Amino acid sequence: MTAPVQPIPPGDPLPHRKILRSWLVSLSGRTTVYPIVLLLIDYAIFAALIALVVFARSLWLKFAGALLSGFVIGRLFIIGHDACHQSLTPRRTLNKWLGRIAFLPSLTPYSLWEVGHNVVHHGYTNLKGFDFIWAPLSLAEFRALSAPRRMMERIYRSGWGPGLYYMIEIWWRRMFFPTKAAMPTRRPVFFRDCCLVAVYAVFWLGGLVAAALATGQSVFVLLVFGFAVPFLFWCSMIGFVVYVHHTHARVRWYDDRTAWANAQPFISTTVHLTFKWRFGALMHHIMEHTAHHLDMSIPLYRLEEAQSTLETLLPERIVIQPFSWRWYFSTAQHCKLYDFSTQQWTDYQGRAYS
Repeated sequence: MTAPVQPIPPGDPLPHRKILRSWLVSLSGRTTVYPIVLLLIDYAIFAALIALVVFARSLWLKFAGALLSGFVIGRLFIIGHDACHQSLTPRRTLNKWLGRIAFLPSLTPYSLWEVGHNVVHHGYTNLKGFDFIWAPLSLAEFRALSAPRRMMERIYRSGWGPGLYYMIEIWWRRMFFPTKAAMPTRRPVFFRDCCLVAVYAVFWLGGLVAAALATGQSVFVLLVFGFAVPFLFWCSMIGFVVYVHHTHARVRWYDDRTAWANAQPFISTTVHLTFKWRFGALMHHIMEHTAHHLDMSIPLYRLEEAQSTLETLLPERIVIQPFSWRWYFSTAQHCKLYDFSTQQWTDYQGRAYS
């Protein structure tokens, strides 16, 4: 099917997902050379920034290199994210290996991310009880928590805690050698991928220790700037990205599977966060998130056009939010819990936010 000549009015029924995806079929074509070049460039930048951390004498230069290397870890992760969706290149086996390579600096086990993200998050986006990433609690659920757990929830949703949330709730509990309680399914590939990122971490840390000894620097300082700061920045970056994609006054969550399915949530449960100065391009267009959730086969290098097409043909349907820190902290202040009966975000006292 081809896209309609005229946009579909906001009051008209939303077409079926298959029809919407047919509008974007021309944008799902993948290439091989371009994404490999992107991966090589980002790895080269990452290596150069780690070298800056090692050889710079100024602590401020080390800190700047550490922060920037954390950002590049995020860029590499986004490439791996596409590979995990099999949307990076046309070759399935190549995608699996490119994904594993791209995921290494973020210490992300490929197969565990594939299950948690592709199967659970994309299969049941914003369905409570299935999609676990930033799933909001109801007022009753929050009040039933222990005092320490309530405190952690307050920190996570304070606006300052997305990195802590991702590092503890997602990476540590569900990604890095998860317990059977967190991941009941046990597959040999899960363990192998965890070992792969663990070995990479050992070589990363060992390389920094060797560099510190060879250059007469403090081992502790180099481990902080060469490993801890980049990893913490990366956790904050991914925690922030996932939070703003699915937390918004207009974004709905569901605890009833039938209502969730009837709502066609691939359009209504994600946010397109826009930035000035084409900052989104520096993040490999991961913020064009509605198009990605509609059709995961569209590669990152075609998402911008796909998102623009959707927003032209479906006016007022897609949540488009210009980014500002004022908006972000206002959202963090008011979108604490969720009233599933009225489909409204609330604060910790149950007061609705619209």
